[in-house]
Amino acid sequence: MSEAVVEPGLEPGSLSRGASPSGSPAEGSVTALRARFGESCVTQATADGIPTLWVDRTQVVDVLRHLKHEEGFELLFDLSAIDERTRQSRDGQPDSDFTVFYHVMSLRHDSDIRIKAALPEQRASLPTVTSVYPVADWYEREAFDMFGIDFAGHPNLRRILTPPHWEGHPLRKEHPARATEMDPFTMTPEFQESQQEGLRFVPEEWGMSREAQHTDFMFLNLGPNHPSVHGVFRIALQLDGEVIVQAVPDIGYHHRAQEKMAERQSWHTYIPYTDRVDYLGGVMNNLPYVMNVENMAGIEVPDRAQYIRVMLSEFFRIASHLLFYGTYAQDVGQMSPVFYMFADRERLFSIVEAITGGRMHPSWFRIGGVTQDLPKGWDRMVLDFVKYMPKRMDHYEKMALKNNILKKRSIGIGAYTTEEGLEWGITGPSLRATGCDWDLRKNRPYSGYDQLEFDIPTAENGDVYDRAIVRAEEIRQSLRIIEQCARDMPPGPYKANHRLTTPPAKERTMQDIETLIHHFLNV
Repeated sequence: MSEAVVEPGLEPGSLSRGASPSGSPAEGSVTALRARFGESCVTQATADGIPTLWVDRTQVVDVLRHLKHEEGFELLFDLSAIDERTRQSRDGQPDSDFTVFYHVMSLRHDSDIRIKAALPEQRASLPTVTSVYPVADWYEREAFDMFGIDFAGHPNLRRILTPPHWEGHPLRKEHPARATEMDPFTMTPEFQESQQEGLRFVPEEWGMSREAQHTDFMFLNLGPNHPSVHGVFRIALQLDGEVIVQAVPDIGYHHRAQEKMAERQSWHTYIPYTDRVDYLGGVMNNLPYVMNVENMAGIEVPDRAQYIRVMLSEFFRIASHLLFYGTYAQDVGQMSPVFYMFADRERLFSIVEAITGGRMHPSWFRIGGVTQDLPKGWDRMVLDFVKYMPKRMDHYEKMALKNNILKKRSIGIGAYTTEEGLEWGITGPSLRATGCDWDLRKNRPYSGYDQLEFDIPTAENGDVYDRAIVRAEEIRQSLRIIEQCARDMPPGPYKANHRLTTPPAKERTMQDIETLIHHFLNV
């Protein structure tokens, strides 16, 4: 049996906003890049503090290979594109119609580097980096789908989020943002026939062969609406008898283009959309968005607001993990745990509702703080839950994790090492299940996490079972964090006293003209 190991992890860093520290190994890597690739590497200053370099698109593969193999940047954390054609300010960056950026991380050295490549509209193409970072496969397909950027040499460059018949590329600025900006939809017989034909499964288009020596493969659709697929996506299965030879996921059925929606929102009105990025995350999705806006605007958040944010975020972490835990047990044949855990989620959501007025999607964080102060009696509800939940976790451990049938069906299944996980962009508890003790809350504490005591649960084997026990232990650690927030909640304001975020206090509005000017300018 594999057990969760609780380790203290690395010492907290000096950053509160997630950027690489000044004088970090990233600075030495930037120097090495400029020495190797010369003047083609141009540094750009950024608000987030992450070292950022522009390179020639023909050198992208060599630059990233150097960063990975020579400088230890083992994780391609993000890859996407930007439509620059309507940009007005181009401080520190070359002329470009489109920009492709690569955000790489070194967990060993706790540092980041961002690489950018400028592309003209008529030649929006650059080489694939899948030979360096395999996780770039889907990232590049998304950039192709959303922006129309070609990645030469990609093994399967086709749309990933929109259907094959989609016209245009949604994140280009000229693409309509609303259905009312498009022509009325009509379904001609010819179009309907082409749509039906487009549903025909062609194995070669999915990178599958129809046959092998002495074998004719069978193909099976799992999803997009299937009880064992938790989410709206489809898996195309290649079968040799009853053995699954290959499984290729098909996503995008529920894609909403959050970035496109953001183009028509203000900084404040976009907050509710962040709730829906991950429907289990709730206010956890508000937090990185408002923190980034605060960083750009230089807004300092009061201590009380930071503790409130952490407490609510940890509640939603528990809610998310309980759903994982319950459906995991359900998928291997246990029916009881998911019902008990959903009942505990309801108990949790009653606390969230009492504090925020909402349940799964309260949209409660604001730029500069939170919507309102904590209600009377909040601490009693929170501490009662913190006292109640550990016994429930003990019960679930006996019911599920120590069940011999569950263990036999999940130990050794879907296992990967830390190195394999990083190659494919796996982060969070799924990476910590391999023994990697990297946690953003510890390594780069933000919003007061450096003032709180908690441990980083890890496991060893990186299999289905270990991923479950890490999440189970994370629930216990979240309860520790919530209890500390409740007992040590700082006094003071729940929102920043900043003219960009908060209307002035009523007692100040009749005292000086400057206060009124700022208020009316913001309105």
